[in-house]
Amino acid sequence: MDKSKRIDLIDAARGLAILLMVIHHALYDAVYFLGAPSWFFSNPVFTPLSRFFEVVFILLSGASCRFSHSNIRRGLIFLAGAAAVSVVTYFIGNPVRFGILHLLGSAAVGFGLWQKIRARMRLPQVSRRTADILRAALIVCCAAAFALLWNPVYHHVYDFRWFGWLGFTYEGYFSSDWFPVLPWIFVYIAGNAVGLWIVEGRFPEKFYTTKVPFLAAAGRHTLWIYLLHQPVLYGITILIAANR
Repeated sequence: MDKSKRIDLIDAARGLAILLMVIHHALYDAVYFLGAPSWFFSNPVFTPLSRFFEVVFILLSGASCRFSHSNIRRGLIFLAGAAAVSVVTYFIGNPVRFGILHLLGSAAVGFGLWQKIRARMRLPQVSRRTADILRAALIVCCAAAFALLWNPVYHHVYDFRWFGWLGFTYEGYFSSDWFPVLPWIFVYIAGNAVGLWIVEGRFPEKFYTTKVPFLAAAGRHTLWIYLLHQPVLYGITILIAANR
């Protein structure tokens, strides 16, 4: 298929994920700044659902790298946005040290560098069947690594002062939006593998032709939605608090 042609359904899925992330942050603000009940933000339904869409968003971002003409440039734009988020949130007392933009930017730059290295390597050609087996094995390994690392990263504290971005935190470490390289990079890598099947046109025809205009439009502007939604939410929060 034409790599320059956008797939509306991928954009729509990414758009749905980013809009649910906005809702997630709105509920966070309501609980921690307006005193709403804690079950607003953390409950048996919404918590696993929000994690599911985070996985979907990062998986799709990994797949989308297969369509980008310059992943390094794309990654640097995300990292610039991430730096702006870190600076602003630091000064308002709710710092984002390594959020989803930091992860996606770092992953895109890393993938772009790997593409340049890969282009210079002479790897043996394999059959489609062998390639499919290797990709499926990679996805299974990534899923296993993600599952195995989840508990050590999210439920343990380490004494590594400068490695919060990697997944090793210390006592008192805080990031209001935290997507460390481990274990999330494995979701991104799995997305890369899935992206190859998409580029090769291996999915059902409806996958490439289905249109979902509103969600697709949101999916094409995820960076701007992410950058602008929190200032808007903070403004609304301040207005509500001031008029109580």
